[in-house]
Amino acid sequence: MNKLTIIGNLTRDPELRTTQTGLNVCSFTVAVNRRRSKDNEADYFRVTAWRELGDICYKYLAKGRKVAVTG
Repeated sequence: MNKLTIIGNLTRDPELRTTQTGLNVCSFTVAVNRRRSKDNEADYFRVTAWRELGDICYKYLAKGRKVAVTG
């Protein structure tokens, strides 16, 4: 079993959508700066949160905010 922790900044405001069955889904992208890069390179991770967690992410997150994601 692998565990991933991402700490970075949101690249844009989260997007909230609803599936046909009525479940809320929130999607956002996290930019993580590379530690050893002299050129300010970053890696981008697409994150999806479902149900109540998606609602919370949509309500409290915004572009540029620092966020930590574990999954």
